[in-house]
Amino acid sequence: MGLKSGIVGLPNSGKSSLFKALTSIDVNIENFPYTTTESNIGIVNVPDKRLYKLSEIEKPQKTIPNTVDFIDIAGLAKGASTGEGIGNKFLDQIRHCDSLIHIIRCFDNDSIIHVNNKVDPLSDKEEVDLELQFKDLESVEKFITKNQKVAKSGNKEAKFMLDLLLEIKKQLEDGGFVRDMSFNKEELKAIKGFSFLTNKRTLYVANVGDSDINTGNKYVEQLRESIAKENSELIFLNAKLEAEIQSLEEEEKQEFMEMYELAEPGVNKLINSAYKLLGLITYFTVGPKEVRAWSTLENSTAPQAAGVIHSDFEKGFIRAEMIKYDDFINLGSEQACKDAAKFQVVGKNYIVQDGDLLHFLFNV
Repeated sequence: MGLKSGIVGLPNSGKSSLFKALTSIDVNIENFPYTTTESNIGIVNVPDKRLYKLSEIEKPQKTIPNTVDFIDIAGLAKGASTGEGIGNKFLDQIRHCDSLIHIIRCFDNDSIIHVNNKVDPLSDKEEVDLELQFKDLESVEKFITKNQKVAKSGNKEAKFMLDLLLEIKKQLEDGGFVRDMSFNKEELKAIKGFSFLTNKRTLYVANVGDSDINTGNKYVEQLRESIAKENSELIFLNAKLEAEIQSLEEEEKQEFMEMYELAEPGVNKLINSAYKLLGLITYFTVGPKEVRAWSTLENSTAPQAAGVIHSDFEKGFIRAEMIKYDDFINLGSEQACKDAAKFQVVGKNYIVQDGDLLHFLFNV
């Protein structure tokens, strides 16, 4: 679906290490603030054991997983909202992301420079949050100033928009985020064009030291408490260690993880969390040529899910043949599912569920 997650954070928070761990792409990682001044992008496979179980049964020519695009956005300078450093460029890159991965330093290490010369996760989080809030506030205030006269003249559409943006302005001035506000369908449509930075779904990643990768630490708990009232999620991992794991051969990788008592790479959890953060579910198409995972938004109808494959599938949708994942795994084939009455024909109003096996019939 071409959806993107932007990795943000202060310089030296571990952004580039995390990007390298996710994508296996070599990026410049130095112990100096603002080393990264350009963004990098990588396409990452979404780990999904179900896809490979389906492939074991079907034995197709190709197996194709879902993907998420991750963007390593250059480190944020204080004052970015007013154009400091590469501020405007940084914020524009965030505007084009669908969600954010906000990585925050949660480890003590005197040999690694901290841009503010102290390890304080709550302060680091607030510094990034404030820049996003200031930029959104600037956008809101510009529109309010420009449209106040039109609204006062009795224009209903302008008054509706003005009242809505005044509510958003208050939320931002109170230190809140647009994503934590409740909007009806009309209001959501009205604010869509603004692409508010604080309206992006956000996953916080606490970057911990080697000794804390399984338990977390006091900094992680501080962050967890800090975001308790936000519409967000928190995970913790060691970005440098994760990058090292990804650089190893498969056999060495397993030994390395066992040494650190890791059941799987921490980035697997992050990728799946980022995927869910985007509001996505997975459905599968299964056949001798290809077994493939597809992304569609939660609560998608069958025609909308079909449109992910090709717009013609949605336009000319007739019906879909559907098998539940567990039924296919337990029974072993499409024919066995038919024989056991586990094969269904669904229409335009069917809401696709995570894990559905679908075959679309269409006519254009």
